[in-house]
Amino acid sequence: SVSRLLYLLQQETSSTELRTECAVVLGSLAMGTENNVKSLLDCHIIPALLQGLLSPDLRFIEACLRCLRTIFISPVTPEDLLYTDASVISHLMALLSRSRYTQEYICQIFSHCCKGPDHQTILFNHGAVQNIAHLLVSTSYKVRMQALKCFSVLAFENRQVSMTLVNVSVDGELLPQIFVKMLQRDKPIEMQLTSAKCLTSMCRAGAIRTDDPCIVLKTLPCLVRMCSKDRLLEERVEGAETLAYLIETDVELQRIASITDHLIVMLADYFKYPSSVSAITDIKRLDHDLKHAHELRQAAFKLYASLGANDEDIRKKIIETENMMDRIVNGLSESGIKVRLAAVRCLHSLSRSVQQLRTSFQDHAVWKPLMKVLQNAPNEILVVASSTLCNLLLEFSPSKEPILESGAIELLCSLTQSENLALRVNGIWALMNMAFQAEQKIKSDILRGLSTEQLFQLLSDSDVNVLMKTLGLLRNLLSTRPHIDHIMSTHGKQIMQAVTLILEGEHNIEVKEQTLCILANIADGTTAKELIMTNDDILQKIKYYMSHSNAKLQLAAMFCISNLIWNEEEGSQERQDKLRDMGIVDILHKLSQSSDPNLCDK
Repeated sequence: SVSRLLYLLQQETSSTELRTECAVVLGSLAMGTENNVKSLLDCHIIPALLQGLLSPDLRFIEACLRCLRTIFISPVTPEDLLYTDASVISHLMALLSRSRYTQEYICQIFSHCCKGPDHQTILFNHGAVQNIAHLLVSTSYKVRMQALKCFSVLAFENRQVSMTLVNVSVDGELLPQIFVKMLQRDKPIEMQLTSAKCLTSMCRAGAIRTDDPCIVLKTLPCLVRMCSKDRLLEERVEGAETLAYLIETDVELQRIASITDHLIVMLADYFKYPSSVSAITDIKRLDHDLKHAHELRQAAFKLYASLGANDEDIRKKIIETENMMDRIVNGLSESGIKVRLAAVRCLHSLSRSVQQLRTSFQDHAVWKPLMKVLQNAPNEILVVASSTLCNLLLEFSPSKEPILESGAIELLCSLTQSENLALRVNGIWALMNMAFQAEQKIKSDILRGLSTEQLFQLLSDSDVNVLMKTLGLLRNLLSTRPHIDHIMSTHGKQIMQAVTLILEGEHNIEVKEQTLCILANIADGTTAKELIMTNDDILQKIKYYMSHSNAKLQLAAMFCISNLIWNEEEGSQERQDKLRDMGIVDILHKLSQSSDPNLCDK
């Protein structure tokens, strides 16, 4: 039984041969089902094996490490078990010099147990980079490969590790050069892919420039090769995901990738699995295809999203690829959350194109599945989907009307109440886009949906982005005279309160400028003007900003004045008299001598 084996393994009095055999048998058991591993973990096998590593006998140490390796690569083993005692990591680092087997197993343990920045930091601080670097030139392929995998997980999204790796050399050769050698075509695929991942992480961390030849001429073409039809499905998934990450934020790399080996067309093939049933005689193959089909779709959507992030021509090429819009629309309603998220990301990337919003997006009524995605989705999907909706609500987008009819206002108003900052910003941003040049009914619906309390809540939000978008919404609501008068007749008191609140608060120039522009819009109303003219506090504030040190604020304040004094409008004489009495004319005289030509003209 397991407990008997573990007992013998831990007995100092047992012979080393017997203890070694016990470790080997336990290792074989660990290779079985996940339940086997669970029962071994329940018997506290890990502390027993770690204790065994303190033995002087190398063969016993290797057997313990092999068994530990097998247990740690099982998905049921919690990685944290490796880090409960810091001395374990130090001891493993010391054992790296003992034999090629200790090197292979320890590197494999590290690369499987390094999940996230905390683990990376622990391994880094224990000298992982220095201890593992020389293993990249080991005579054993397995050791080289496991060391490379270690670096790929250590450097992932980690600036500290990436910046260190750039300057490490082994036998007079810098690590980036060693990685480049490992991604040449004659090397095994897993080696090419893993070294491409290392270089990708270093590039994204800013340790290697995006225009460095090792990225443009080596890493990028290698990853494109991994997407081709003659690679295994899992290799194609990993290749596409890594390439998507490499080019995500760099427009030049996006352009280069888009014209390398017909990549855009090559990715269309990712949607063709599992292949048609008649062609499949092998049931195992079908099972494999099915398992990878959703991963392939997810990877293709991610890579299309990165490719189309900035360049209009690339977006056009992507959309013209066979049935692309249908594929995205289908992706939006897939059951797997990862595919759904990737499809939304892809749609978001393409929705940045004015041309496509007017054509393909319209032809495929993309807004319908998008609105469906927005119903009770998890936050990470909501953020991207609501960003996409912002684009679909721009004034030139034909989708604007049907989206309104499908209950968007209510949905967006509820997003503005989210705890999640990105969702609040997107909710208010989409409403701002919706209100731009909209008819009066829509504007009233937005105000009703938001409620005055919520408007004040947003105007006192700690995030300046939320505040600016809310002011943008108010400015869009208060445009065209009849609308200004109508809204101010129903919400005038609250809006004037809000304006006062902001002009008195500690806010940056942009916020104050936007607020004065709202006042200028109110001053343009026919009846709305009176709300300013009868509010001495606000008039004093306009006067104050006319003499402000910032020209933008002075200009905005003068707009308010000029809208209040038009000669053609009823009551203009009384308004002019009141402003004259306040000393506005004296300030205007002074400003007409200003060195700023804009102020002077105004």
